[in-house]
Amino acid sequence: MADSSTPADQPPHVPPCGDGAPENGLLPAELRSWMRLLAAAGAIEQQLRARVKDAMGVSHDEFLVLCLLADQPGSSLRMTRIAELLGRPKTRLTYQVACLQHAGLITKNSACGDRRGIEVALTEKARRLLSESTGPLADAVARAIAQTACTQRFTQLHDLLPAAPDTEDHPGEHAPEKTG
Repeated sequence: MADSSTPADQPPHVPPCGDGAPENGLLPAELRSWMRLLAAAGAIEQQLRARVKDAMGVSHDEFLVLCLLADQPGSSLRMTRIAELLGRPKTRLTYQVACLQHAGLITKNSACGDRRGIEVALTEKARRLLSESTGPLADAVARAIAQTACTQRFTQLHDLLPAAPDTEDHPGEHAPEKTG
């Protein structure tokens, strides 16, 4: 798979708006916005797939499970909740969880008070791996947003991300110029 990221010494390309779709076309503004959001999310996912595998040795879907767990108090969730949050079938999630458990990245236990429920949690190995690997992956997300968002919408999409600690004092250094 070819790496379509922008070299580090060049600012990312931010295409101008005007994708050719008339503003008064067949779709209402809400659906048009939703489609643009899906396109941006698809571009980000495409950028991350190979990077996640190289950096962490897990699939993109397994990475999403790890991210969900990392973002929870206690770093654990019931499998049914993970399936809901990711919009994945439970059978597919069962396979991903088995792979993560085999890799020593999660543990599985019966849910407290419900022996039918299964709760999964991050291991210390997963915490270390996430800590070491997610910085460059977050940078790839920011670059993918910059590459897919038009200049006028870049600020809106970029504002969904928290400011990076090393760029807070100098916001224009690593991001394209923001226009209104």
